[in-house]
Amino acid sequence: MEIQIGRAALQLKQGDITRETADAIVNAANSSLLGGGGVDGAIHRAGGPAILEECRRLGGCEPGDAKLTTGGKLPARYVIHTVGPIWHGGRSREPEILASAYRRSLEVAMAKGLRSVAFPSISTGAYGYPIEKAARVALTAVAEFLQSHPEIERVTFVLFSSPDLQVYEAALQSIHLS
Repeated sequence: MEIQIGRAALQLKQGDITRETADAIVNAANSSLLGGGGVDGAIHRAGGPAILEECRRLGGCEPGDAKLTTGGKLPARYVIHTVGPIWHGGRSREPEILASAYRRSLEVAMAKGLRSVAFPSISTGAYGYPIEKAARVALTAVAEFLQSHPEIERVTFVLFSSPDLQVYEAALQSIHLS
């Protein structure tokens, strides 16, 4: 599924984010940036030791922020590491922190002059954020950003499973984008 937002293409697809050819892929990292499970572990394994070496020098990352490293052996030139919120029932600013993780990732991409970015579904794995809620926050934050930043030409959400893709497609259809 693909829609236009301003000059940018917003795409949803099922796949393996470590195989994306975007300028940068986004890593749903933990605050240490030193690797973990899920998307984080897959990116570190596929990208090789150069990513971890750079992450060690970054001094971690706060939830809602983002930092850039090489893509190592990945097809993407860069990895943008962002930390989403752990779900606590929505009472601990989770939507705001999640939206910030998406915005900050795009700001980091723009600062480096990157034009295409691929995202996973941040915080919906081990951090327990309900995917239906997370998809709406993610798509709204990215769409709003693209409306005012024509420098980004393509954002792709790469969802690991078909059910996850279906949730994102339903969320995209339900969001009013002006």
